Amino acid sequence: MKKDNRFSKIVNIKNRKASFEYEFLDKYIAGISLKGTEIKSIREGKVSLKEAYCYFKRGELFIKQMHISPYTQAAHFNHDAVRERKLLLNRKELDKLESKLTEKGLAIIPVRIFINDRGLAKVEIALGRGKKLHDKRQDIKKKDAKRELDRMAY
Repeated sequence: MKKDNRFSKIVNIKNRKASFEYEFLDKYIAGISLKGTEIKSIREGKVSLKEAYCYFKRGELFIKQMHISPYTQAAHFNHDAVRERKLLLNRKELDKLESKLTEKGLAIIPVRIFINDRGLAKVEIALGRGKKLHDKRQDIKKKDAKRELDRMAY
């Protein structure tokens, strides 16, 4: 009898596009308010943060457009894939983020989603400023130079 082990102990899903599009100023770890089968889909690694963003509504922080695929083993008790989910942070952190968000050009971006050592789903969010085209070019030059140096080392 083979044991079916769909659920991974280590889940670390990153938003790679975020670091290219934004310059991160501050990072925070936030809990997520999940419903039903969403945690099972996260443990299977079926999450996409590509188009996700965070916003404030009535003093609370929400994440929108984070796609958690429906759990395949659930019947009619499945969750909505792209519903808005509440992020859980301390009041001090929420107030600090909300005050900084009033500055022009700043946004709150989800960087990665992971399962902590207690088995809870967490989201790493960052306060970021959008990069201009010349900033992106500088990053590409730095990456290319680093890659060349790494090649020389071998």
